[in-house]
Amino acid sequence: MVRKIKPDQSRIVEAYIGEYASGKSENAVNRAVELVREGRRVTLVDVDIVEPFYTLRPIKKKLIDMGIDVITWETRETMGLGEAGSGIKPEGRWALWREGDVILDVGYGVAGAKTLNLIEGAMESKELKVLVVVNIARPLTSTVEDIVQYVKDLGRADGLINNSHLGEETTLEFVQDGARIVTEAAKILNLPVVATAVEETLAPLIGSSDCMGNPVRRLHRYMPQTFW
Repeated sequence: MVRKIKPDQSRIVEAYIGEYASGKSENAVNRAVELVREGRRVTLVDVDIVEPFYTLRPIKKKLIDMGIDVITWETRETMGLGEAGSGIKPEGRWALWREGDVILDVGYGVAGAKTLNLIEGAMESKELKVLVVVNIARPLTSTVEDIVQYVKDLGRADGLINNSHLGEETTLEFVQDGARIVTEAAKILNLPVVATAVEETLAPLIGSSDCMGNPVRRLHRYMPQTFW
């Protein structure tokens, strides 16, 4: 018997997916931090089990100290390093039954997107929004046509996030180029652009919206601390 999850219109349930180095984990972590700072109850779940070179393990305590309930393995509980996949932590399977907001950091690519099937109730949830994080610097999502095909291959998608960057070499112009390309792809897919995510030092140069009118989210870089 499958338990039905009663939708709660007041809470936020989001899954972040995307290509390798798209910034999906950074966006998931920043979203959880944003929500907890608003005084909301937040659970952040590590569902990245496909070659997880960057995991939430090294920053778990920091995030817990901020007030976020983090479901991820401890390093001492696992075997191997980032080249070896791992199973989802058991309590993560039932994350959608928790009270409050739930943010899912999902594995990259088509294989990663399939791990959403491991979360009980995810496929039937009317609350869950699956957000595809797109970086036009990545080969599989560098053009409008590539993005459209990539998102279709992923399966379910409820919105796109422009997270176009070049690491330390990111420029304002590159972010705006990403905004134009991602917005055009979103129109073809009939999906909203939820936001353009910008590293916090560049964000003030853009303002509250990008050149296409999409809202801007500031990103603090947590993931450089999380290699293995």
